[in-house]
Amino acid sequence: MSEANFIDYVKLYCRSGKGGAGSLHFRRAKYLPKGGPDGGDGGRGGHVILRAKSNLWTLLNLRYTKHIFAQDGGNGSDNRSFGKNGADQYIDVPCGTVAYDAETGQFLGEVTDDGQEMILLKGGRGGLGNWHFRTATNQAPRYAQPGEDRQEKQIILQLKVLADVGLVGFPNAGKSTLLSVVSAAKPAIADYPFTTMVPHLGIVSYRDSQSFCMADIPGIIEGAAEGKGLGLRFLRHIERNALLLFMVPADTDDVSKEYGILLNELSKYNPELVEKQRILVITKADMLDDGMMNEMAATLPTDAPTVFISSVSGYNIDKLKDMIWDELHREGYKKVVEISHRPIDVNIIEQPEDVDTDYDDEEQQTIYINEQDEDWDLDKYRKYGWDTQSETEDN
Repeated sequence: MSEANFIDYVKLYCRSGKGGAGSLHFRRAKYLPKGGPDGGDGGRGGHVILRAKSNLWTLLNLRYTKHIFAQDGGNGSDNRSFGKNGADQYIDVPCGTVAYDAETGQFLGEVTDDGQEMILLKGGRGGLGNWHFRTATNQAPRYAQPGEDRQEKQIILQLKVLADVGLVGFPNAGKSTLLSVVSAAKPAIADYPFTTMVPHLGIVSYRDSQSFCMADIPGIIEGAAEGKGLGLRFLRHIERNALLLFMVPADTDDVSKEYGILLNELSKYNPELVEKQRILVITKADMLDDGMMNEMAATLPTDAPTVFISSVSGYNIDKLKDMIWDELHREGYKKVVEISHRPIDVNIIEQPEDVDTDYDDEEQQTIYINEQDEDWDLDKYRKYGWDTQSETEDN
């Protein structure tokens, strides 16, 4: 997939459907001049629903979609006929998509499994017809409920890629080279910083037809948590990784210092990231002999397992796979995968062009009546509105 087609952020204006109005109708027949009220209920407005699809990898299908509207519910009619429910509007997204309120940055929910659905905006409930308001002392109620109003909101959708292993390191640390060696992925590889501009996923084959997913994200630099370099744009992609590989080249002046900088940037972005399982990988080990590796190993941090590898020569690649597999399948793996989402700062994240939400809605709630009544007062039914009516089941 080209870099231009990797879309992991979209902003949408969503609007659910409003409920249909209840009917104010009285039964009339040739031999039944006073049949009583028989107005039906209005239909429910359509929901706006977020739905995960495993065959989608990015939010590219929503790149040029700015407005998501669900259908309004139908109005009730005579003979206690219910109005039609409005059609729900589905937003198909990749697994791992998170929804936020675009105005406040509040976390709304996420979908992580194929077919999982989440209602972003509920459709308005249909109004009750006048048949519901008949009593022994009021046998001809001349009021019905209007439909409940629709909901509207600007939504931010962010994709956080689902992978078992995430590669973390400075630019040119050898992350893309490793991914190209252990999987069929073909990320761009060059001798200049920030060759990788978008995350890449690769399926790594293991023994006995087993496999795990590895994600390569663009290089992190000091100050990335404040927005330097590619900054906040891609740090979110490693939140879902169960295991992090901290990759530091063997020709680095101070391996421990570089490792500490990476760990500090993750901590400032999200403190939960430092609690994840991690392995320190010293890349480009083909430049070192056994004596140099032993000398360097004595100075490395002791809070994570360490391994020297060379993607070019294949040195210790199988050993690294074994270490990854053991870490992924040790007790507590599933617990580590879970993350708690925090509100986002909508003022510093990237913003596409503003979405116009100034809509003129001339469609009015309707109450039906099939007889002339000069004394009929519209104010009579207001006390039966949604503020005082107990919640009922959807039609």
